[in-house]
Amino acid sequence: MIAYATFGLLGLLSLSIPVGIVLFLLGFGLDIFFTPFPLMRGLGNLVWSTSNNPTLIAIPFFVLLGEILVRSGIATRTYAALDRWVSWLPGGLVHANVATATMFSATSGSSVATAATVATVAMPQAEKLGYDPRLFSGAIAAGGTLGIMIPPSINLIVYGFLTQSSIPKLFLAGLVPGVGLALAFMAVTVILCLLRPSLGGTRRVFPLAQMLRALVQLIPIILLFAAIIGSIYKGWATPTEAASVGVAGALLIAALFGTLNRDVLGQSLLGTVKITAMIMLVVIGASFLNFTLAAAGLGNELQTMLGNLGLSPMGTIFVIVGIYIVLGFFIETLSLMVVTIPIVVPLVVAQGFDPIWFGILMIVLIEMALITPPVGLNLYVVQGARQGGRMSEVMVGAAPYALTMLAMAGLLIAFPQIALFLPNAVQ
Repeated sequence: MIAYATFGLLGLLSLSIPVGIVLFLLGFGLDIFFTPFPLMRGLGNLVWSTSNNPTLIAIPFFVLLGEILVRSGIATRTYAALDRWVSWLPGGLVHANVATATMFSATSGSSVATAATVATVAMPQAEKLGYDPRLFSGAIAAGGTLGIMIPPSINLIVYGFLTQSSIPKLFLAGLVPGVGLALAFMAVTVILCLLRPSLGGTRRVFPLAQMLRALVQLIPIILLFAAIIGSIYKGWATPTEAASVGVAGALLIAALFGTLNRDVLGQSLLGTVKITAMIMLVVIGASFLNFTLAAAGLGNELQTMLGNLGLSPMGTIFVIVGIYIVLGFFIETLSLMVVTIPIVVPLVVAQGFDPIWFGILMIVLIEMALITPPVGLNLYVVQGARQGGRMSEVMVGAAPYALTMLAMAGLLIAFPQIALFLPNAVQ
């Protein structure tokens, strides 16, 4: 059955059928051939119970928050401000790409939205200032991946929903690895530009007065992040309530900057509906597929297969990491998560590993899938914003950052406290 499910999934995806529909079709097929009773009769109840879960209500709020920040021009102001603070480093404006992605990730929750925002703002500067197009675009694609690690993260919300894990703990666990990855990206950029100065373009140093004035543009984003995350950890709000507070804060910031109008609000709401509909179709389809797989006994089959291999707990983790790396080349990231989580996480927990820690390890591997061809979404987002040049340039530029993510995965396996320190400290 494992082979049928795997080849069925890959075969349907190769036909360019929307991912959510693929999950439903695969569930129907497995139900007909491998389960003893017709699960489709309970499809309506399953769809309703999945979509009615209060945890998932946070998703459209966080999507709307990001849309408002993009449409109202706040992201452009943030980029310009960070340019004045980090462009003196070897690599110059490349660091502004990573820093802006980091700050935008702390409010948007979406990697694709983060990459698209930074790419739209930054790309016009690349040719003007003489930056190597490979490194410049690769850094944007890599920085965008931080959107699913640094809280609030839509993917962490989905992981918490599917595994019944604490979302506030997942948010805390993702903070140190997320910031660590951002700093590692900047360190890699510095090293590359010291070795080959031609990659980094012109380093610029701004007067202190300009740098201090630029802080005014950063304060609203910092306060917004503090309000969202602080309200969750102080116990004043659930993640869903905190997301709604974030939307109100984003509207207030846009109004104060004078960029809130009917068009901005309408485009933000329309974008939110489109993105949320896509996410929910995938989540509901995955819930039905996972229900079918459980009824067909796939979990027991996998446990038996791994038991016959005679692997140690750490050996099992390495096998799972290898599987995620390979699947990440071919399957879209959210789909990869929702399809595998209900199957893999029980196996990991049975081996004695912490589900919060594994969630962060999985997110790092999912991040890497966003910038590895042929299906790395952020690569296509950045290439689309470039409006010229070869796709291979973005792939080559992102390669050093993908290796950095792999190194972070290794650190998380060797030192689990990197992810667990903050959740345990808050307890």
